[in-house]
Amino acid sequence: MQKTAKEYIIFPLDFPSMAAAESHIRQLDGRVGMFKIGLELFIRQGPAVVKMVKKMSSAGIFLDLKLHDISATVGRAMARVSDLGVELVTVHGASSQKMLGAAVENAGKTKVLAVTLLTDNDADTVRAQGFKDEYVRAPEKLVLLRTGMALEAGCAGVVCSGQETAMLKAQFGKRCLTVTPGIRPQWHLTPGDDQKRIVTPAKAVQAGSDYLVIGRPIRDADDPARAAEKVAGEIEAGLSGSAM
Repeated sequence: MQKTAKEYIIFPLDFPSMAAAESHIRQLDGRVGMFKIGLELFIRQGPAVVKMVKKMSSAGIFLDLKLHDISATVGRAMARVSDLGVELVTVHGASSQKMLGAAVENAGKTKVLAVTLLTDNDADTVRAQGFKDEYVRAPEKLVLLRTGMALEAGCAGVVCSGQETAMLKAQFGKRCLTVTPGIRPQWHLTPGDDQKRIVTPAKAVQAGSDYLVIGRPIRDADDPARAAEKVAGEIEAGLSGSAM
């Protein structure tokens, strides 16, 4: 069964307080497919924020912790994540296949996603990290390499830029779940954005992205609920092929 346009949207609860998160959940419940809980709110509130989201909404929960440590530590941490009953959780794809495997083995029903290359990273960042010239010239090759490793370790998919989604779908097919941050609607494209590899919602779903993480365009709007509906409209247009 194909998802509706709104079910593609993951809204990040990137707020310093529970009150701010609660306010946006009330406004966006029924208008987005998942709520993402990141490091800022989880460090401040812990598992209580997961319970709060479950109490207030039937939307899925994406726990974006980007775990990155030795395999044994990540395995134990993932076992505790499994107890929370969230749908998705992230680990860093820059680590070893052994660590990725430990995460998957201890995740239970929670799907593990590997972060391939952060969307504020570009060729200059890859060069500064000491990678070979072939990855500096084409950072998408690094994304492809890390995705293959993650899938071999049993991960459900990856977090990647919309600029790489089509390549990953062509290489790995539907078995690679793709979650795409760095989404900017046509009406929210601004110069100097700190995200380097951005795409519109329509282009992301046309490329094959399974979920879109959309924060600022909704959060910063005067009417977040209306902004979410506008984003869903762009997604719907992309799915129908009427937008590029």
